[in-house]
Amino acid sequence: MDIDKIAASRSDAAAAQETGSSTGRNASRAHEDAEISDILDGTGDRKLHIAASWATIGIFLMLALAAVYTMSLILIPVTLAVVVGMILGLAAEKLSKMGVPRVLNAILLSSGVALVIFLIINALAGPVAKLAQEAPDFFQRTSDRLMPYLDRFKWLHISSETLQGSPMSINTLLENSGNVLHVVSSNLTPAIVQILIFFAALLLFLVSRLSLRKTIIMTFSNRAARLTTIRIINAVEQVLGFYFATASLIYAGIGVAMTVIAYAGGLSVPVLWGAFAFVASFIPFLGVTAMTIALAIAGILTHSDIVFALAPAIVFFAVHLAVENLVFPAVMGRQWELNPFVVFFAIIFWTWMWGAVGAMLALPLSLIVMTVIDELFIEEKAQPQLPG
Repeated sequence: MDIDKIAASRSDAAAAQETGSSTGRNASRAHEDAEISDILDGTGDRKLHIAASWATIGIFLMLALAAVYTMSLILIPVTLAVVVGMILGLAAEKLSKMGVPRVLNAILLSSGVALVIFLIINALAGPVAKLAQEAPDFFQRTSDRLMPYLDRFKWLHISSETLQGSPMSINTLLENSGNVLHVVSSNLTPAIVQILIFFAALLLFLVSRLSLRKTIIMTFSNRAARLTTIRIINAVEQVLGFYFATASLIYAGIGVAMTVIAYAGGLSVPVLWGAFAFVASFIPFLGVTAMTIALAIAGILTHSDIVFALAPAIVFFAVHLAVENLVFPAVMGRQWELNPFVVFFAIIFWTWMWGAVGAMLALPLSLIVMTVIDELFIEEKAQPQLPG
């Protein structure tokens, strides 16, 4: 009897223990499920927050691009003035060390830029006027030279009579010269406004260059951030100044070589070809491509022999290729090389945004971005010391 009571009590105790452990396991499992639910809810909130952040950034970028495109009339000359002012930063520093006052410094540098532009325009005025006078004969020679090739493609249905009666015929172009002048004059007014904005912005930027530097540096309250800002500004001015001073000398040599090539190749207005080669060299890839194609077309229109006709384009392309791949890296060094795809994309993007001026600004803007990234993410740099 006592044995049965003991067994029963043990059985009840075991049952109670099992019930308690089961209840504990259930409570523990419920607690774990609650924690997992909280983690999942937190992950979902974080993902939603990240998505909202990226969406906000995307909307901001689209609005910024729309503003840059819409305000191109003002932003193009101002941006060009800032870039030119930063390029002239090294010259401004040297003049300041020589004791030249800040205002006189700005006047001298901006006047030098205006003088260079005036000399270029004055040098090209004669060749451009000559080219305009020869335009009717040039179009006629072009028509006579192209017609034998166009006659081979019967499906084009193009003949001499078609060209004479088309809207692009010489007589029609001469009759519509008044409309052409109206279009040129209507586009000339915004260009004059942009030129005035450029010189005003350049002068004011050079005058207030040091105060702008100080304002940008003092915007940051952290000493390390101020040192980084000083380093970035100095590096950008050094890169732009050295790059474009060296590039101008090298590309001036290409322009002289192109003038000789055009003269030896029998092309009209050799000086104009040299000027085009100098300007086109500042636009990587697209500039040399357009220049080579233009030389090939001009050679075909000038000479009947195909080998002699293509010789100027081939020689120019070979000279430019040798300069870009041998002379330029030897002078500039490998540390300032830009990714070709990045440069090409920048040229396409800024050409789409701001046209021809955007194409010329693509390279300096890429250099600025490259320098900023280099200074921000490469740590082992010589740290400048703040005064005091």
